[in-house]
Amino acid sequence: MSDNRLIWLNGNIVPVNEATINVLSPTSQFGANVFEGIRCYWDEEEQQLYSFKLEEHYKRLKNSMKMFRMEDKYTIDELKKGLIDIVLANNYREDIAVRQTVFIDGFGSWMSKGPISMFIAPIAKSRSDIEKKTGMKCCISSWERISDRNLSPKVKVGANYINSRMAQMEALENGYDSAILLNNQGKISEGPGSCLFIVRDGKLITPPVTASILESITRDTIIELAKNEMEIEVIEREIDRTELYICDEVFLCGSAMEIGAVSNVDGIVVSNGEIGSITKKIHETYMKTVTGKLGNYRKWLTPIYV
Repeated sequence: MSDNRLIWLNGNIVPVNEATINVLSPTSQFGANVFEGIRCYWDEEEQQLYSFKLEEHYKRLKNSMKMFRMEDKYTIDELKKGLIDIVLANNYREDIAVRQTVFIDGFGSWMSKGPISMFIAPIAKSRSDIEKKTGMKCCISSWERISDRNLSPKVKVGANYINSRMAQMEALENGYDSAILLNNQGKISEGPGSCLFIVRDGKLITPPVTASILESITRDTIIELAKNEMEIEVIEREIDRTELYICDEVFLCGSAMEIGAVSNVDGIVVSNGEIGSITKKIHETYMKTVTGKLGNYRKWLTPIYV
């Protein structure tokens, strides 16, 4: 369906091949855009599609626009209506991912604040099944993670992902599945487009938001679920590179990948190389949450078909 799908572009619903932008616009030339990746999950029994944490995604999107010094002409209600309209137009009745991007259009320069435009692009994307996967083999990247002193990772801007691209391409070309970046203090930051957790002695540990990481919605969700649903102690602190070699479990997380176990770092096997029990439990609890199977958290879900 990807070739025939519909795209929301500036209030119009058009075929994907007709959703075009000006090649001289700042978004084309300089990556001047901010975006959110939003997951929606299909409930076959209820015949309903639920989007996850829409309000949180849109608050972060508007914060990105503010920090990037862009014009902002959209209300949260307008952002939400655009997503619902385009998903309904495509009549998706399966798990999907939605890219919602606000970009600087026109003929301006790299420092233009506007005019701004927006596209909303849904596409089918199945949920992860950790039981059918092996853990990822990761390396510590030679590339340093961007920081709040140069290109703030708090801003979910397209151009920032070149940093992730460099790390991921290096990892792939050296025979790894993915990378883990260090920040400018030499401490663990995050993966390319994903946050990192480790498990040591039954405790869940993750770098703080000041460690050059994106303020991740998935990360926040896991922290809350671990504390309140699983009774796991969560510690936010700096993590040394060598802790990844001796910890019990490692996983990456994000809206796109959900929960991705890591079984090897720099050629050193994590624990026994198997996906750990806490990682599996967190994945199970997270998937129950995003699909509405944990009643306490249905407040995080927005139904598409009303």
